[in-house]
Amino acid sequence: MKNTIFTGAGVAIVTPMNADGSINFEQFGKNIDYQIENGTDAIIVCGTTGEASTMTDEEHIECIRYCVKRTAKRVPVIAGTGSNDTAYAISLSKEAEAAGVDALLVVTPYYNKASQRGLVAHFTAIADAVNIPLILYNIPGRTGVNMAVDTIKTLAEHKNICAVKEASGNIGYVAKLIAACGDKIDVYSGNDDMIVPIMSLGGKGVISVLSNVMPKETHDMCRFCLDNNFAEAQKLQISLLEFINNLFIDVNPIPVKEAMNLCGMNAGVLRMPLMEMTDANKATLRASMEKLGLIK
Repeated sequence: MKNTIFTGAGVAIVTPMNADGSINFEQFGKNIDYQIENGTDAIIVCGTTGEASTMTDEEHIECIRYCVKRTAKRVPVIAGTGSNDTAYAISLSKEAEAAGVDALLVVTPYYNKASQRGLVAHFTAIADAVNIPLILYNIPGRTGVNMAVDTIKTLAEHKNICAVKEASGNIGYVAKLIAACGDKIDVYSGNDDMIVPIMSLGGKGVISVLSNVMPKETHDMCRFCLDNNFAEAQKLQISLLEFINNLFIDVNPIPVKEAMNLCGMNAGVLRMPLMEMTDANKATLRASMEKLGLIK
């Protein structure tokens, strides 16, 4: 059994932007503090939700360093360092390790994709190059490749490969994965609408978009699951489901940035090619937030 990086709700934290598209570090610091003060169990920086794909190398590392410093060991910091170029992912992972992160989140190669043999070679090379834990990130809807259960089982034998963020949306696949790997690898839900189902099968928590707006509730949902109080966890999951669904009414992180702006959390603008939501989608999102009392 490997050491667990975190249990509960890890936030896939948004990167707030100024009007000119530069990173708003002052607001970023406030958001980090807000997350920790409201129960978030880990900070995941420079992921998809953080718009890492539009950052320069310098911005990427600066964000990671800033997050590590601001978090100040209060909770684990996990840095997104994935790429479809293995050599580049290794370089970025080493930089993140040097910056002091507790673990890495590494997505499957996108566009050029990879065979299952290629995935084993890719993740093994990255894990060999660092001395901190690595979380595999399986999200076939974005990358066009799904990691086979046997591939993850093979990778779980590596001492540094400790967990998987599972965002296939296939609960049957998750059950097979946990059955095959047991305690050799931790599983985190990569979908906010599947927190309770995945944790009921033995998942350790979630890497969450919802937590950007509702950190306490997301943490509480996970805590209920960890305490085997699935009746209360289910109530929270269902009560938040409409809002969760509306956070994905457009491409992530477009809706969550809009939601944060509506709440006065100053997430700022999006970087192209992401675009502002349509008025119709804004109205739908706003209505679900009003129901929860997030805005008036």
